[in-house]
Parts: sequence; C-alpha cells; structure tokens
Amino acid sequence: MKITKYGHACVRLENDGRAIVIDPGVMTPEPDAVAGAEAVLITHEHFDHFDPEGLRGSRAAVYTCAGVARHLSGSAERVRVVRGGDHFSVAGFEVAVVGDKHHFSHPDVPPVDNVGFLVDGEVLHPGDALTVTDAPTLLLPGQAPWLTVPDMIGYLRRTAPLRAYAIHDGLLNDWGLKVLDDVLAIEAERAGADIRRLRPGESVDV
Repeated sequence: MKITKYGHACVRLENDGRAIVIDPGVMTPEPDAVAGAEAVLITHEHFDHFDPEGLRGSRAAVYTCAGVARHLSGSAERVRVVRGGDHFSVAGFEVAVVGDKHHFSHPDVPPVDNVGFLVDGEVLHPGDALTVTDAPTLLLPGQAPWLTVPDMIGYLRRTAPLRAYAIHDGLLNDWGLKVLDDVLAIEAERAGADIRRLRPGESVDV
C-alpha cells in the first residue's frame, strides 16, 4: 500500500491501481489529492478535515460520520454513514471504523462526531482522536489546539505501532515543525521504530 500525504491531515492510499482518500479538508490545497479516487473517507466535520465544496466536484463515494453527513444533503445518494464497530469494503480495501467522538478540546463545546479508519488492518487514521487499536502503521496527529506533546507521546506508546507517520501539522510554522521533528526523532530512537513526519507530497510504502 502506498500512502501519500497532502496538505494538513489528508492522505491518499493506493493499491493495485485503486485509491481512497481520507480527510481532504480546506487545508488540502493540492488539486490531485482526490483525482481518480473511488472513495473519500471523512473523520469529522472540522474544516481542516472536511471541505464540502471540494467534495461536490467529485463523484467518489463518501464514508463518514453522521455529523458530516448532515452537511452533505445534496449528495445523499453517495454518502454512507458509519459508526465505530462498522466494517466496509471499497476500492479493494477493507476498512474498520474505530471510535465515535473527537478528542476533548473545549470546556464549553461538546465533542463532535469523529470516526477513525483502520485500512486493511494496517493503516490507522484516527482523525482528531487518540483511539487505541492494533495497527502496524499509525497516522499520528502531530499538532493541534487539543493536543500536547505528552499526550502525543503517550498515545504513541499506548498504541506501539511498528511505524508512525505524523500528519496534522498545518498550523505550525517552520520553528514548530522543527520542534515536532525533534520530538519524533527522540521517540523513534527510544522505540527503535520508524517514527517521523510526512511532508506534503511525500509517499511511503507499507
């Protein structure tokens, strides 16, 4: 499976000439991120993960939570609502849905719906949550208003993946990215695992 990172928190997964895309939000500027994909998977409704206008230009099937689906009433015929515990097959991939809510982020705002996607039992995109499940490859939230470095490291150590690739870093300037890279390098050395940040446009094979 080939993983390519786009923009902030978006990834494209490709295998045998078929592709799905997870979380092409407003902070995904690359026009080719969704091109030719058979399905788009959306973890939750926040703008950095979800761009309703962008989806209207695609014919791909959409798999997402109820919170996102309510914003896509004009595309209801191709939207499938999923919840934690669900499984589905699309574009040759087997997908398990994990989790139900966004990580706690504000004392006055209840968490929105958030579903993570475990693809082929191999790659986990948790969205904005720290959902623990058995996944050899973790797409790690690298930075967010709701995330501290100790939280991020604790999540890595609880999940103990064989490899972790940080995404969700679009709010950081160059100095912040350097700090993130340094933290990940320290954890990679400690764990003896491939733990690092994916740059926009960078691909890895797993």
